[in-house]
Amino acid sequence: MANDDPRAVRVAVRRGFLVVDLVDGRRLSVPVEWFPRLLHASQVQRDEWKLLDEGRGIRWASVDEDVSVAGLLRGGRGSRRAV
Repeated sequence: MANDDPRAVRVAVRRGFLVVDLVDGRRLSVPVEWFPRLLHASQVQRDEWKLLDEGRGIRWASVDEDVSVAGLLRGGRGSRRAV
């Protein structure tokens, strides 16, 4: 997988961080406070994520949060539509 097409394979919200593992072996870790909907969500809601567009985006339907993996790599914060 090319670095210019980053894709997630695993997602977790733990210890105050959103952690995203990429197919190329990299791990992104950003403060969950960047995403207020996730910050205020229950752990059960945080654990109910779904990969979008072959891992290019992440969706938490119960809190209406979409995150773009490319946006995370650019330092993007807040709610965004992933695709």
